[in-house]
Amino acid sequence: MRRRALLSAGAAAALAGCLPAPEVLLASRWVGVAPERGHRLRAPRPARADGPLRRVGALVLGGGVSGLAALRALVEGGVDDAQLLELDDAVGGNSRGHTLAGSGCPMGAHYLPVPGAAAPEVREWLQQIGLLRMTPRGLQPDERHLCHAPQERLFIDGAWQDGLLPSAEGRPATRAQYRRFAQAVAEAQRALPFAMPTTGLAWQPGHAALDAQRFDQWLQAQGLDDSRLLGHLDYCCRDDYGAGIASVSAWAGLHYFASRHGFAAPGEEAAERDAVFTWPEGNAALVRALATPLAPRLHLGRTVLAVEVGRHAVQVQAWNEAQDAPERWQAERVVVALPLHVAQHLVQGLDAPRQRALRETALATRHAPWLVANLQLDAWPLARTGAPLAWDNVPFLPAGRSPMLGYVHARHQSLRTDAAAEPPVITAYLALPETERGRLLSGSAADWTAEVLAHLAPLHPDLAQRLRQADLTRWGHAMAIPAPGVAGQPARRALREPEGRVAFVHTDLAGYSVFEEAFTLGARAGRTLARLG
Repeated sequence: MRRRALLSAGAAAALAGCLPAPEVLLASRWVGVAPERGHRLRAPRPARADGPLRRVGALVLGGGVSGLAALRALVEGGVDDAQLLELDDAVGGNSRGHTLAGSGCPMGAHYLPVPGAAAPEVREWLQQIGLLRMTPRGLQPDERHLCHAPQERLFIDGAWQDGLLPSAEGRPATRAQYRRFAQAVAEAQRALPFAMPTTGLAWQPGHAALDAQRFDQWLQAQGLDDSRLLGHLDYCCRDDYGAGIASVSAWAGLHYFASRHGFAAPGEEAAERDAVFTWPEGNAALVRALATPLAPRLHLGRTVLAVEVGRHAVQVQAWNEAQDAPERWQAERVVVALPLHVAQHLVQGLDAPRQRALRETALATRHAPWLVANLQLDAWPLARTGAPLAWDNVPFLPAGRSPMLGYVHARHQSLRTDAAAEPPVITAYLALPETERGRLLSGSAADWTAEVLAHLAPLHPDLAQRLRQADLTRWGHAMAIPAPGVAGQPARRALREPEGRVAFVHTDLAGYSVFEEAFTLGARAGRTLARLG
């Protein structure tokens, strides 16, 4: 995916270092996930299991990307009676989408890099749905769905520049540090294997050494302290991991670049910019392609209350939200695609070492809260100087200064000839500190809209005057943070392997949350369980 005590609008503006936030006189509302359902698990479990019983061959718990990929693999593996229970009223997890002013827009993750050879499951599926095609030049993406140019721009020094790496023009010290970091990434790539996804990658002592320290400490040890370099790296980490260089491990910080095209200073022979698939509604387009063939097997609005692993079957107790009534399910095998902090309270009956691994992994996993704000405007704000409007529009901020990740132009990918005449819609992302989770879940949509406007005011001082509708989505546990020790935790790596009748597939097991990891974990576990026959 991409992208403090209660603050008034004025305090939020001061925090953003911008013009005072205007009073918000518009329609602001929460859309998407319902935190109240998940919080039902805080209540005591029912004294006894009741409700109708349904027996199935396989049951997937959780309808995010990993759960949907697991269900697909089970069905393709011949498990005819495979079903899925999802807490919300739509599948997709943090890859869900929304519609505002007639435009599709993302509620969370909004792009997928064209996958390499390390992601065969993802590539096979993308071929199946037509996004990758075999040509005389090899496997090629359907260019209609690649991000249109201009792809990215950065607001820095009072103007927009092309690309996200801050310019080093007239700054020889900055350019020198860019070169040194590029060399460090290249050396890491030569010394260790890096790949996306990490599933199946052999974990080596060199990985463990990087995973044991914070990224900012590693950078300091390399003598890398330029504010522009650190600000850029902090943005990259917050964008992919929900937390900055002072929170993630050095392995995670290097993995961001080493598993892709590396890093290069401006103007030098560079690794090419990642080609990415994206759509107006973001990764919801991928969810739709994944979920549509599985629709009869998807049971929405089901809150899982208990999972008991037995010798011959797995018993699952759930709550049907629409009927406000309990349900019982019995499955020969179960895929748990739930966040680990939820799964540890629900799943019982595993053998002692595996039950302990689940508890240890859950306790070691931290999550970043996110706010995604889709904003309908009546016209574009006044243009700043520099590079023109791009798909991804990001403010440069010193490391640790702000949760704002910028905004995506939702209609950038539209192929409609009349799209330019429609009201603009932008999607802004805030990757909040973990301490903000409570305020995010308790604050009003109007107050959070005011805060978003305050953060965006340096980019567009008249944005508030252009705003007509704000639809906000809150993710209390949006992304697992790859803090030191997380990716290489032995219990976490052991829990990735299906055992007996139960497989765990949530991206918490990768230590960070991206589509490639989720899909691969689900696909491999589904295939394994299907073979149990």
